[in-house]
Amino acid sequence: MPEQAPPSHDFGARRLKLDTLVRLRWLAVIGQTATVVFVRFWLEYPMPIGLCLAAIALSAWLNLFIKIRYPSSLRLQGRTAALLLAYDVLQLSVLLSLTGGLQNPFAVLIIVPVIVSATTLAPRLTVMLGGLVIVAVTALGLWHMPLPWPAGEALTMPYLYVLGVWVALVSAVFFMGVYAFRVAEEARQLADALTATELVLAREQHLWALDGLAAAAAHELGTPLATIALVSKELERELPPGSPYAEDVALLRSQSQRCRDILGKLTSLSTDPGQHVDRLPLSHMLAEVVEPHADTGIDIQVKFSGEAGSEPVGRRNPSILYGIGNLVENAVDFAETTVEIAAKWNADNVSLTIADDGPGFASEVIDHIGEPYVTTRSRAIEGVEDHEAGGLGLGFFIAKTLLERTGARLDLSNREAPAHGAIVRIVWSREAMDRLGISGKSDGGEGHDGPSAHS
Repeated sequence: MPEQAPPSHDFGARRLKLDTLVRLRWLAVIGQTATVVFVRFWLEYPMPIGLCLAAIALSAWLNLFIKIRYPSSLRLQGRTAALLLAYDVLQLSVLLSLTGGLQNPFAVLIIVPVIVSATTLAPRLTVMLGGLVIVAVTALGLWHMPLPWPAGEALTMPYLYVLGVWVALVSAVFFMGVYAFRVAEEARQLADALTATELVLAREQHLWALDGLAAAAAHELGTPLATIALVSKELERELPPGSPYAEDVALLRSQSQRCRDILGKLTSLSTDPGQHVDRLPLSHMLAEVVEPHADTGIDIQVKFSGEAGSEPVGRRNPSILYGIGNLVENAVDFAETTVEIAAKWNADNVSLTIADDGPGFASEVIDHIGEPYVTTRSRAIEGVEDHEAGGLGLGFFIAKTLLERTGARLDLSNREAPAHGAIVRIVWSREAMDRLGISGKSDGGEGHDGPSAHS
């Protein structure tokens, strides 16, 4: 089964804001007061109005104390938030015990603190709070004052009905708690993963900017270094034999030449210093992606096919480079001997297929790949399974997210038996590629067909 990694379980970094609890409690105070007043004075049902208002007033005074004593922006420790929610459970339990216990239709509100806890606090605290709610509803089922009803009449629910309400509330505590926790946890994981995606993209863009700065510096420094080399050469020529400055001038000349050699390597990255590697054909982009895996022992075969003279070429896009690079890295990690990369293009679409001869995607994982923190890829081949296989977790989510932001569509599949291995197909519309500035005429003016690179 897909494994869920734990990075987003850092509940200490997601503390519940005090102002949130205060606002929720004010809402409860208003609702409780309105209900009690309506039942007692509008419906004229006899009830212990003084005790009910006292219980409500206690919550109001607690809110006022918190508001005065602590800043609204304060974020609570898990235990502190759990204690405040436990108070809400107990306060509502007292109010329900005065107004019919589980026979009161508002008894369902006792599970609200559990839902709040499940969305923000650690599971351990939520379980403890759920236990308190179960104890409270059990006590309410056994000990409570009569349900407010017209004077001279009494509404007594059958014991079986009260037991059914108890079962319903206990079931709701479990179901709503687990459901709220899972929904909140998925949202936390998605937020963490998107943050990681933005950090990766920012890093790639930063490195891209540094590349441009390096090339521009090489271009600008070329002229003054040439002047220094020329002057040092003239000085060396003019110095008389045996001059004490001859060695220093020779050193100056050699070091200036060394600087020119270093800058020459930088400028060789692009024939146009103003462009650097800002624009490159699809074939060059794939060569850049494949190059880091040249010494892995895996044969990486890159093939191109498309209409002559229409190879996609344009601005270097960090999102595409990182996304494709991550998918190629995954393929290399799981391949046995070979990774095949096939690029095709026409007037309508540009597609890239990455296939390996590894174990392929496990059937129980393939539908979940691309979700944050899905970390298991099976190495099951001919009945043998390696559960230690990792990968395809947050990195795959980042790659998928970055590529989809460029307008790509990803399809995952396995090779048909008897062959084995995973296939990832990435497709862009030519229109999307044009918007990205990655489409146009290649400098060579010719298409490709057949193998273009092997590693």
